[in-house]
Parts: sequence; C-alpha cells; structure tokens
Amino acid sequence: MRIGIVGWGLEAKSAYHFFGPDNEYLIVNESKQDDFPPESEKVKVQYLDQSAPVGIGGQVQDLSYLKGILDCDKIVYQPTAFFNLQKTFGNNPKFWNKATTVYDIFFENTPTKNIIGITGSKGKGTTSTLIYEMLKAAGKRAVLGGNIGTPILDLLPLLHPDDWVVWELANFQLKAASYSPHIAVCLMITPEHLDWHPNFVDYIEAKSNLFKHQSKDDIAIYFVDNEYSQQIAGTSPGNKIPYYTEPGAYVRADGKIVIGEEEIEIIKKSEIKLLGEHNLENICAAVTAVWQVVPDKESMYNALRNFSGLEHRLELVRELDGVKYYDDSFGTTPDTVIVALKAIIQPIVLILGGHDKGLDYKELIDEIVLEDRVRHVITIGMIGPKLAKMLHDKKFTAVSEGLETMPEVVAEAKSKAQPGDAVLLSCGTSSFGLFKDYKDRGNQFKRAVRELA
Repeated sequence: MRIGIVGWGLEAKSAYHFFGPDNEYLIVNESKQDDFPPESEKVKVQYLDQSAPVGIGGQVQDLSYLKGILDCDKIVYQPTAFFNLQKTFGNNPKFWNKATTVYDIFFENTPTKNIIGITGSKGKGTTSTLIYEMLKAAGKRAVLGGNIGTPILDLLPLLHPDDWVVWELANFQLKAASYSPHIAVCLMITPEHLDWHPNFVDYIEAKSNLFKHQSKDDIAIYFVDNEYSQQIAGTSPGNKIPYYTEPGAYVRADGKIVIGEEEIEIIKKSEIKLLGEHNLENICAAVTAVWQVVPDKESMYNALRNFSGLEHRLELVRELDGVKYYDDSFGTTPDTVIVALKAIIQPIVLILGGHDKGLDYKELIDEIVLEDRVRHVITIGMIGPKLAKMLHDKKFTAVSEGLETMPEVVAEAKSKAQPGDAVLLSCGTSSFGLFKDYKDRGNQFKRAVRELA
C-alpha cells in the first residue's frame, strides 16, 4: 500500500511508525525538516524550497508540495494541514474517502473503549494529568497522551481492553474527528487560534466533535460558568454533567472541594499546591470525570494533595533577593494572562508578547492598567509594539520595549522588580519568531533566571 503523509509533526511521525516499513510512503510538508526519514525506493519526500510562514502550519500559499498525494492509497494528514487540503481538493470524495487522521486511526484500532477525552482553551494539560494521576491512585491501569506530548498511536501497542486512556485534545485534532470518547470533558472556552480558524464559530465546531459522536450511554462533562463549554457539550446525546456546581465537583463556601448532592468531601483548598482559581476549576473537572469511573475519595485526595503542577504553568523557578520568578510560558492567550495575574498576590513585573495571532487584548490591557498591581511590563516579539502602544494610550508608561533575547528580558525584569515582587513570564500569545515554541520560551526564561546573580 502506498501511504501519503501530509505534514511532519508528532502525529504524522507516529502514523509513519504505526504503519511500518512494509508500505510505500510519499511524505509531503510545507518546509524541509531535519528529521525526515531517508529517501529510498519506498520513501519519497517533497517540500517547498522556501521557509513556511511563522506560526501554525497550514498557512502557505504555494500548495504545490501536495502534488501526487491524491495518487496514494491511504492519506494521513497532520491536523493543521486541513485547510490546505480543503483548498486543494475541495469536497472531492476521491480524496476525502481515503484521507484520515491519527485521531480516527486510534479509535478504529483501540482495544479499549475506556477513553476520557479532554478539551478546552486552557487547562487541558493540568486536568488531563490530574485525571490520570487519580485513576492510577485508585488502582486503574491508565495511559496519558495526545496533545500533552505523547502521540496517541505510540500508546496503542501498550493497551489492554480494561485500560483507561486519558487523551488531551486540541482544536486541530478535533477539526475532522469522526468519533467521540466514552467520557468527554470541555473546560473553559475562550477565543483561540484565530490565526488558523476562519472564525470563532469554526473553533467551537471543532471542539464540538469531541461530543457530537457520543451515544446516549456516554458522558459529557462541562464547565457550568462558561456558555461556550455548555454549548459544546450540548451537542452530545449522552448524559450531561456540569462541574463547579452539583452534581459535579465544586468548591463549597467552607473552602472544601465536594461532589454530588451529598456533598462528599474530597480535599480542602488549603491542602492544594496549585495556584489560582482556574486550577480549582481544573481540579473540579478532573474529580467530576474520575468520579464517573471510580468514586474513591481517598485516592482522589492523595493524588490531589501531592500534585504540584506541570512545567511552564505558573511554575515557580526561584526566589532571588526577595523576588519570585514564575514561568507561565504555556499561557498563550490574553485570558490566561489575566488568570495568572489574579493568581499571584504580589506586585508584578510582567513579560508579555510574541507572535500576533489575531486575538483581542483590550480586556488584558484594562486588567493591567485598572487593577494597579502590575509594576512594569516588558513587551516582546512581533506584537510587542502594538501592546506597548495600547498601554501608553491608557497612560500606563512603565513599559520596556525592543529587547530581543531572553537574558536581556530577564535582566530588565530584575532591574524593575523590588523585594516582595514577582516576575511573571505570561506572554498571552504564541512564541513563534523569538522562540521555537512555548517550551523553548519557558526553558530559556528558566535558564536566564537561574543564571542571575
């Protein structure tokens, strides 16, 4: 069989390994990659000579790199290539009938139906990891994969019929999804990735695919305080359970997380290591999901008490001269910056900016100006000048601009911070341009902070 692979991200690579060396391959990508497999009689690689535009894949104008893909017997595409393929092949059934994604391949081959899928604009990684840890604490065999780092097909050989799969899913992966998991969770939804989606409606529709293919015996969990989360879960024909209110988990007035009409106590807020109201929401989502599988409050308590968070999510890097340095590089929307600002009680020196992906920063700018807790803002990247102007227009003048390396940025932050302050890297947008990705941005920040004397 001749397999066409469109794109060369983590999921495309996992598909290449999944189908194995007995097939022939045509691998096409927008740009040259250092880790393409060697070309041979069985493997052909083609790409555009020029570099792809900065940002999410699937945005090149020259689609000639797709030449010959229609002649393949099976086509697996990286989710971000969807719109390029749509421009090229329209609704041509000859193409789409043999095109698929890793998401659908997994559902068609998994030996277990015990799948929990988690989506949302932010909080997916934390919530997914909490679900995984609570299942393990309760004695369940579980795996964690998807957008959080491990491609789901890499986990397929490890699975048994009774295992649980915890699957973090982004909008890209859900864009053309044909299946839904037994338990689907939708967290807070805000406008995101509008440099790829044509509009917010398309973003919502992509997320809805996690729910709309469920059966009446499946479970849809949603955030009661977010209308878009309700709307997305509302596409499910299954049993819909809200969280942050009963019968799901919620924070009671006495500061305890409880679940159900019986108000079964899980853990006190004061015993949780994670910072911020948003993480209480994530915890309640995770507790609600796991409660449907194994309602064991003791194992939940143990998992929650020991969980200190994920890397690059409000991660305390160090304290120096009375100043705390936090890495929140995973915060790539204005809303996540607002959440981080509310989670930290000290005066803040904020590092903000990066790639402009078409989001609305007005509410964030107002938060910075009106709350009077941000001492100084350092704007970086392509969108830096725009953000600096928005701040100046609001008479906020404590702004530094034009710094191009992370050591320079961190040195500037140190010079502006006072004892008792916090320096917060929470950029509110993608990292493209100055950094490879949010992990590279966060790692460079941590390295620069640790090198401070």
